[in-house]
Amino acid sequence: MKKLIIFGLFGGIILTIFLFCQNFTYVGAAKCAICHRTEKQGQQYPLWEKSKHSTSFNALSSPQAAIYAQGAGVTNPMESPQCLKCHAPLFDKAADLKNEGVTCEVCHGPGSEYRKLNIMKDRELAVKNGLIVYPNEEAVKKQCLLCHAQAHGQTFDFASSWEKIKHSIPGK
Repeated sequence: MKKLIIFGLFGGIILTIFLFCQNFTYVGAAKCAICHRTEKQGQQYPLWEKSKHSTSFNALSSPQAAIYAQGAGVTNPMESPQCLKCHAPLFDKAADLKNEGVTCEVCHGPGSEYRKLNIMKDRELAVKNGLIVYPNEEAVKKQCLLCHAQAHGQTFDFASSWEKIKHSIPGK
């Protein structure tokens, strides 16, 4: 009996450590596209694909980027953490996804665990598995302002920008 109790406690400790140390990883927008391209799901992927977020990394190779970079003392904007932190925010966490720019997982967290269909069907379970959801538009705005607050000296109109990219699931 004593061995059973010790084994149970040890097993519980191992399970707790596993759950708290779960290593969520980034999977890329193509994995999100599998489900999030349909009208029923709100066409989130096509909306992202048409947005400037999907090309934000490529924008760093533009003549305009060279001008901004020079003004900031940056020689290569496509390699500068100062530029990448907003144009390719996953550059230091998932370098292979850098060219995706501001991808789904920048705002919604690494999808390795929550992307599974049985998990995505349960919002609470998806959150426990790494999905970041925002309780209201003010929380969304706060996330956006991490990059858009006076970016390149331009003011940010959250309301009109949000109208262009919001991507909720119809009926939810």
